[in-house]
Amino acid sequence: MKSILGISAFYHDSAACIIQDGEIIAAAQEERFTRIKHDPSYPKNAINFVLKYSNLKLSEVDQIVFFEKPFLKFERLIETYVAFAPKGFVSFSKAMPLWIKEKLFQKNLLFNKLKEHDDNFKSDENIYFSDHHLSHAASAFFPSPFEEAVVLTADGVGEWATTTVAVGKGNNLEVKKEILFPHSLGLLYSAFTYYTGFKVNSGEYKLMGLAPYGSPIFKDKIKKIVDIKDDGSFRLDQKYFNYATGLTMTNDKFHKLFGQKPRDPKKDQITQFHMDIASSIQIVTEEIMIKLAKGIRNEYGIKNLCLAGGVALNCVANGKILKEKIFDNVWIQPAAGDAGGSLGAALALWYIEQGNNRAVGETDSMKGSYLGCAFDQKQIEKELNSLGANFQTFEYENLINKTAEYLANEKAIGWFQGRMEFGPRALGGRSILGDPRSDKMQKNLNLKVKYRESFRPFAPSILREDLSEWFDLDVDSPYMLFVSDINTEKKIEMTEVQKKKFGIDKLNIKRSEIPAVTHVDYSARIQTVIKNTNKSYFDLITKFKEKTGCPVVVNTSFNVRGEPIVNTPTDAFNCFMATELDYLVIGNCILNKIEQDPSLKKDYIKKFELD
Repeated sequence: MKSILGISAFYHDSAACIIQDGEIIAAAQEERFTRIKHDPSYPKNAINFVLKYSNLKLSEVDQIVFFEKPFLKFERLIETYVAFAPKGFVSFSKAMPLWIKEKLFQKNLLFNKLKEHDDNFKSDENIYFSDHHLSHAASAFFPSPFEEAVVLTADGVGEWATTTVAVGKGNNLEVKKEILFPHSLGLLYSAFTYYTGFKVNSGEYKLMGLAPYGSPIFKDKIKKIVDIKDDGSFRLDQKYFNYATGLTMTNDKFHKLFGQKPRDPKKDQITQFHMDIASSIQIVTEEIMIKLAKGIRNEYGIKNLCLAGGVALNCVANGKILKEKIFDNVWIQPAAGDAGGSLGAALALWYIEQGNNRAVGETDSMKGSYLGCAFDQKQIEKELNSLGANFQTFEYENLINKTAEYLANEKAIGWFQGRMEFGPRALGGRSILGDPRSDKMQKNLNLKVKYRESFRPFAPSILREDLSEWFDLDVDSPYMLFVSDINTEKKIEMTEVQKKKFGIDKLNIKRSEIPAVTHVDYSARIQTVIKNTNKSYFDLITKFKEKTGCPVVVNTSFNVRGEPIVNTPTDAFNCFMATELDYLVIGNCILNKIEQDPSLKKDYIKKFELD
């Protein structure tokens, strides 16, 4: 059996994965181990985990592959500074020492780091480098349930490319077209993330969540700085941006065009202006993605679309592409960002470079994206006892029944079961759950559990068989990557007075039978749940449906604002004790908050840097 270790590192969301004979065995992000969100460092812990899970020593791995080519990235950096000179000298002088010391000689750096895992690892001959966007494209195509597909990848920037179109067939994948730096849809969206006071490479989903509270009144101004062609290709007017050579995303010309300086998150409140900015850039992003999708469908005539890259996490845009019926089928890599590049690099090496056969199944080969750590009952009880936790252990059926009962009584539940998810979404392995019928649940979870902005929406997890009864959607959405509207018969129409409300005042209006997961525009980011990939989560929602008639639960990631999703039972207990969660359900154990020793309460909200 041949094994390949895939690695992504040194930018953001470092990760590692192992494939064996093309099968995805294990994958995890470094942040889950170090507790540093979007950790860019060498993924030592993630590599240790995937090796251990695969019962391999590093010296037993056949090949190791890195997700991008450092020399090409360095070339882009140098050429950009030359092209923009003399601007950007400060940025250049800050970047160069790190490149010269570490990044330029990454093969040597990787070899030295890898030797620390295994004294018997002696040679760098089996270390390979993939192309950044090919890694993304491979992560989307090869695990997909398609024999043939066109693959659209969009992110900030790889080596040179920011947007690529590739065509995959069988075990082959070839990049056909690309848009090059500095013209980048990902960086355009990140510029507005920065401008509205959110953190770049972290807060983009906040911008997306804020958009429905605003109106797209700045759309025409945005189109002054981005020239969009009919086929979706685009160019950004660099006179308005500072990211190519500067230390910020936008410049004074940008701020003058829109009428305000960037919001300082430490001092400035979010206003209607920021909501309208968010709405405007979201609309423009959707327009570009839809035009790109239509253009490549017309050009290649292929019925299946795969998506990857950070922009593919914009589930609102994904939902619009789906609704337009441009393609017969759409599949998106759940770890669409740089973490997924580790997987794509390994798969590209296995299929493209080595020519191995690819078998396509009826479903994707991501195993529900449950590819991370798991803990057996003995390990869970040992950790909980060492922490001084007070818990009761139940048989499986009783555990499911009790948890469903707590949910029906509007209790907030920390849910820790099975393997950890790979990618940014909690999919029912490391989740916080609630009752979607409660009109208080969204606000309470945001403010009392997640300690984050009240406008942030939550996702519904719904039994796949009940999907089309509740939402205007009838395709699998296991990875929470499509947004769709709630069905008309489930809506509660707003009164004339309510319709006149602006911005955040819209938040507390009850819009549907499941208000906790219905966004202000009647949409929701949907996760479909089936028995095959997550039996315990499926059984819980089924039991909740038996008790309430509702086949939906609120699902949000098990963490507080700025914290990576919990990985271990200790992480879960710490988060449980730091928040106003009512119960923690972990393995076969249930912990009731009021039965815990008050001295164990954690105060770690300030421990994590705000995202």
